[in-house]
Amino acid sequence: MPNKVRAFLGLGSNIGDSRNWLRQAVEELPGVIAVSPLYRTEPVGGPDQDDYLNIVVAIETELSSRDLLLQCQRIELEAGRERLVKNGPRTLDIDILLYDNRQISEPGLEVPHPRMFQRNFVISPLLDIAPELAFDEAFTSRINPDELIGDVEEIGEL
Repeated sequence: MPNKVRAFLGLGSNIGDSRNWLRQAVEELPGVIAVSPLYRTEPVGGPDQDDYLNIVVAIETELSSRDLLLQCQRIELEAGRERLVKNGPRTLDIDILLYDNRQISEPGLEVPHPRMFQRNFVISPLLDIAPELAFDEAFTSRINPDELIGDVEEIGEL
């Protein structure tokens, strides 16, 4: 039997009933063990668009990183996700941020997520549910507080 791994996923939405899209995604994700507070965040890059609602979810799963990616993409599609414009608005976006302590570099899958260390809307909710990462030098050394982008506002629970 495969070993369970702990993974962290970043979820965001800024089209339609974003809170509901995020709730539905959390219900469909395998092995959820923690959900961060909800954050309202300004969009980063891409066209002019509405603010996002963002959360980070911790899961324990036996899925491989590739199978987890496929499951996340299926959930996005069920939410009506369309990939029309890079960094454009979306009903649902799910990114694999961390997959245990593994470094993964495959076509279409880079873990740790390559831009997570520059994004407030990832780091703030991630540290809410995994405060131990603040004491992990390999993790914190990749964060430059002066370069974090995206204003965030915690707005309560999902």
